[in-house]
Amino acid sequence: MSQHVQGVVAHSKGAPVAIETIVIPDPGPGEAVVKIQACGVCHTDLHYRQGGINDDFPFLLGHEAAGVVESVGEGVTDVVPGDFVILNWRAVCGQCRACLRGRPWYCFNTHNAKQKMTLEDGTELSPALGIGAFAEKTLVAAGQCTKVDRSASAAAAGLLGCGVMAGIGAAINTGNVGRGDSVAVIGCGGVGDAAIVGSNLAGASKIIAVDLDDRKLETARKLGATHTVNSKESDPVEGIRELTGGHGADVVIEAVGRPETYKQAFYARDLAGTVVLVGVPTPEMKLELPLLDVFGRGGSLKSSWYGDCLPSRDFPMLIDLYLQGRLNLDAFVTETIALDEVEKAFERMHGGDVLRSVVVL
Repeated sequence: MSQHVQGVVAHSKGAPVAIETIVIPDPGPGEAVVKIQACGVCHTDLHYRQGGINDDFPFLLGHEAAGVVESVGEGVTDVVPGDFVILNWRAVCGQCRACLRGRPWYCFNTHNAKQKMTLEDGTELSPALGIGAFAEKTLVAAGQCTKVDRSASAAAAGLLGCGVMAGIGAAINTGNVGRGDSVAVIGCGGVGDAAIVGSNLAGASKIIAVDLDDRKLETARKLGATHTVNSKESDPVEGIRELTGGHGADVVIEAVGRPETYKQAFYARDLAGTVVLVGVPTPEMKLELPLLDVFGRGGSLKSSWYGDCLPSRDFPMLIDLYLQGRLNLDAFVTETIALDEVEKAFERMHGGDVLRSVVVL
């Protein structure tokens, strides 16, 4: 039998979200119903509401979540009812060419639940990133559920479902930050700060935070940055070079997603260094670089998909570090809010006042 729950729906481009009754079908083969305990308010949800992803309205928003598996469909063996799980939006298929090459974090055929959640009148909903977790319960593909230690705070654990994992993974998985490396992170929002935390975990000796906002730079210092550069007051490329013996950083992580900041990252790295793009650009943006500079500076120019993470590998490991006191996920939770406060959280996001507002159910 289907269930009726409350959820946050975006009906049209730019319009305020609304609390609606959502119809959740019983899980089919390969699916699971998860009772949501917490879900972070991510900028991607705002992009959906503004029509920046696609126009498949209405959207059931929310994707950065943790909760408890309530029921599973036929053939599901990796999780069982009662498991505490973090949801992810890249359930690997195990069969595509990336998976068969032993690189499942690049899976080219990630999947979601096949059944649709609906409004009471039967209108089909588009769940944000295939999850839709601003709701009391949601239906997902079972592969989107990763079991972790239930001792973890749901508000903190759920953040690994998107932004925090993207930043940590950009440093550790994509950037391959190693012991003694110098790292610069351009853009100190939630993802950039997570990249700082990841660089710290990896043993970087110097971590340079770059941003326009002194408040964000102060937060970056609290999370592990050893140096800061305010790019409104000075040239960030020169600032990074000065702090690295005139050479540039071994790894520069661009967490903004704009051509001008990408160029800064490109020229702020050392010869044979690595640039990691984890900030998400918009479709109209173009990048122009002298090809001779691309050749002459060597090294690697990489983009980071979801921190190149493999949830089954990375989520339990990071939760273990959190429970050991070695990874401060709680620092990313600026405030906890109710389901009907998501619209206000979007407004606070614009002001740069929060790392994450987290809906707690």
